[in-house]
Amino acid sequence: MTVAAVEGSVSSIALALPFEVASVWHARRRLAMDLRTAGVDDEHIEDAVLVLSELFGNALRHARPLPPGMARVAWGRVPEGIEISVTDGGGPTLPRVLNLPVSALGGRGLAIVSDLAETWGVRRQGRAVTVYAVLALD
Repeated sequence: MTVAAVEGSVSSIALALPFEVASVWHARRRLAMDLRTAGVDDEHIEDAVLVLSELFGNALRHARPLPPGMARVAWGRVPEGIEISVTDGGGPTLPRVLNLPVSALGGRGLAIVSDLAETWGVRRQGRAVTVYAVLALD
């Protein structure tokens, strides 16, 4: 785990967590604490935590872990706000927003991310896939 705090700003955090559902809770809690410490308001914290949950949940459902059974979660300040990312070992397809009927019971995670974020995207490096979203904090 790497932690580099900047006084009065959102810290740059990178966490290597087990590729399991319980890790989502740990990542959400750490993100909320970091944003609260930086003075971010509750509404933006809730949006950031939801985006992290969706990205991590999608990784758990659709991808493989990074060796040795881990996922990497990161966030930090960028000029546009805060970038939140989850890196996994990739899956059979790249993440994308699905065009679903209203009756669909799932598959809306990236649509939620797209609605909350200024921008989002996918980066590949070898087998590792990073899905990121940038949220405005103003």
